[in-house]
Amino acid sequence: MSFVTETPAASPEIAIAHFAKRLSVETDCADVAHALKSGEQDFVLLHVVGSDAAYARRHVPGAIHLPHRQITAERMAEWPEDTLFVTYCAGPHCNGADQAALKLARLGRPVKIMIGGITGWEDEDLAFASGAAPGEAQALLAA
Repeated sequence: MSFVTETPAASPEIAIAHFAKRLSVETDCADVAHALKSGEQDFVLLHVVGSDAAYARRHVPGAIHLPHRQITAERMAEWPEDTLFVTYCAGPHCNGADQAALKLARLGRPVKIMIGGITGWEDEDLAFASGAAPGEAQALLAA
């Protein structure tokens, strides 16, 4: 018996509930990139960590720089209540996306995190935008 099978696998019903719950609170870089490339972006993408200079160096095209410490009810009032927000941070070593997602959820906003963050985006060999503005998904079309 290996360490893998030492603990029995969950029943299919438990696995379905578990994975459905995970997918309800997270997405990945490939799915975000597909939505941006295809023009099917039905969410607001938030770059939630770092300085203005770090954001200007590189960020996911279309992402708005809104550090998690600046997420407030007043700021979020710019968007309709049912807007889905997708947060991302530096990568697996950073919990900024989780902190932002928690704040948004506490404000009653629908939210998912983009797992992998900037590190995952880079690992997928996806194009970055630069500059102070969010940039356009067209950067991805050339990638």
